[in-house]
Order: sequence, then structure tokens, then C-alpha cells
Amino acid sequence: MQENIKQFILNNKVFTLATSVNNKPYCASCFYAYDEENKLLIFCSEAHTKHIKDAIVNKSVSGTINTENKTVAKIQGLQFLGEFIEPTDSSSFYQIYYKRFPFAKAKPAPIWAIKLNWIKMTDNTLGFGKKLEWER
Repeated sequence: MQENIKQFILNNKVFTLATSVNNKPYCASCFYAYDEENKLLIFCSEAHTKHIKDAIVNKSVSGTINTENKTVAKIQGLQFLGEFIEPTDSSSFYQIYYKRFPFAKAKPAPIWAIKLNWIKMTDNTLGFGKKLEWER
């Protein structure tokens, strides 16, 4: 994975998760921690939420991570495709997540992950309309 993409993921903390079941799309915003070694976005969310119920049914998910900039020359953001993961041993997931968000221990929730399979990043700081692509 290119360093620009990795640093962008590490420097942000919210992603939009997009799911689809029976041709009905849905999206939700989630705080995440990044597992660099396994290229996973790790997040907490209650099992009864629509996005989790949908992702359990259809594990193919997509999403975005972006920033808000007032200057077009500084726009950065990425789109991803991935696979929803229900961890069998969640201890390492919680360790990574709580290291980034220790306050989350106050209201524990189930933990999940997205295995990143493809990323396209737009990075105007490298030149207008510059695209970087990564695939597992």
C-alpha cells in the first residue's frame, strides 16, 4: 500500500460504511482504528443496527474516508471495497480499537472489521485530480 494512502487512513478516524441487501442500500458513519499489518478497519457498533445486520447478510461492503477542505487544491479522500468480518477472537481487535479510543471502554459494544480489498484515493495535494490505487 502506498505511504500516502496508509498515512491518510491513520490520520483520520471516521469512515462511511455502505451496505446493500435486496437492492436496498444503506450507509452509516463509524469511528475506526486501523490495523496496518492486516489492512483492517476496526470499529464498534451494536449488533441490532441496520448496517451491522445488513453486513452480516451481505459481507461485501464499500465505504469512504474523507476530509472537509475549503480549498480544492487540498481535497483528499478515498473509496474502498472490502469484506465485513465478524471476529471469532476479538481480543486483538479490542486492543487496537481501545488504544485509539480509550473512552470507548466506558460503553462497550461489539467489535467488527472491514478487510480492505481495494482502495482508490484522490489526493489533490499531489496534483489536481491525482488518483492512487491499491488492491490486495
